[in-house]
Amino acid sequence: MRARPLLALLAALASGAAGCTSEDARGSAPPAAPRASDQGAGAAAVAAVAAAPAGDPARGERLVAELQCNRCHDGTGQAPAARDAHCVQCHQDIAAGRFQAPAAAMKRWNENLVQLRDVPSLAAAGDRLRRDWIRGFLLSPHDVRPRLHATMPRLAIGPEQASDIAAYLTRDRREGRERPSAPLEGASAARGRELYEAKGCGTCHAFSGAAGVTAVAPVKGMEKETRAAIALAPDLRHARDRMDPADLVAWVLDPAAIKPGTPMPQVPMSPAEARDIAAFVVTAELSPRAPASAPERLPLLSRRVTYAEVDRRVFRVTCRHCHSEPDYALGDGGPGNTGGFGFKPRGLNLATYEGIAAGYVDDQGERRSVFSRGPDGAPRLVAALLARQAEEAGRAAPAVRGMPLGLPAVGPEEIQLVESWIAQGRPQ
Repeated sequence: MRARPLLALLAALASGAAGCTSEDARGSAPPAAPRASDQGAGAAAVAAVAAAPAGDPARGERLVAELQCNRCHDGTGQAPAARDAHCVQCHQDIAAGRFQAPAAAMKRWNENLVQLRDVPSLAAAGDRLRRDWIRGFLLSPHDVRPRLHATMPRLAIGPEQASDIAAYLTRDRREGRERPSAPLEGASAARGRELYEAKGCGTCHAFSGAAGVTAVAPVKGMEKETRAAIALAPDLRHARDRMDPADLVAWVLDPAAIKPGTPMPQVPMSPAEARDIAAFVVTAELSPRAPASAPERLPLLSRRVTYAEVDRRVFRVTCRHCHSEPDYALGDGGPGNTGGFGFKPRGLNLATYEGIAAGYVDDQGERRSVFSRGPDGAPRLVAALLARQAEEAGRAAPAVRGMPLGLPAVGPEEIQLVESWIAQGRPQ
């Protein structure tokens, strides 16, 4: 449960002892860093945009404003979103006790506050991330930070728009920073693996597919800074796709010099050690990802299901954050009702029985029912919930945007509840 429907969703490093090294342990340069796109969820998108134009930063800047990226992300180059419209700031204020609300409500919210307490800043993206990776990720978001509950939502953009946004976010790359042509020359991936463990990189980072590396620590109970570092730490499986080797070396050596304010600490090490760690990260053999599958769809319930139960277990928990009553939410019904994040106003209010019955507004301005059935026989509302499960399994449906947008899929039991309620005639 989170604070107000207005304060919607969207969106989404290690500590340890210093080690020593010996130049004698270094071998010849490791092989060129293999790209892992074919092993990740973004493979199709990366291939689709390989021949895309370089992008127009000016158009990208306008798109970043239109898509309201600043409602979740800092470092967009835009003015910060208003406090009561900033999805992450709201949750951070609740967690810190700064939010103006009755004590009983604050206590209840904090007991259940999980989502959107930490979101990565986009500052210095050009000094950290490959432009083509950003472009592919925007078109086919996938889970890069396994300790964050929220993920990047699937926005209503195409390849050209994604290219423009990527060009804008990487526009300020500091070209003057020294970038060696062979940044991993003389580095030892074997020594890098030893340093990865000695420096405690696994305290925060997952490295899925790499055999035998230390597992990340639990997030709960950590100090605020450590919790944020772990939550925002990317799975290093994606590093070879996301970063050029030279940028990775510079980042490992001194992250705050690249991105001031980053929660990733500066771990004491020499430049040679940074190269070794980078060599391990970008050349480690990775096992193929196990094929993901959506949960099995459960049969309809035979017992009576009422709106009150569906509202308590599903609509009120997640859906109201984007599909709310504007009068209750300070005039903003969320992107699924009054519009936002680049989405048109659809007038879908899931905060009341009457609002749900009124349906949504289609592209022609006509009211449509969320209970109408699609080609597969599933009611439109159920189809959106099932589509989010499919997105998490890496099988996005172009015709149906999964809901809840950018948040974990609703579970099979909750979908079963919604579908059973609809099948029973939607009793109150």
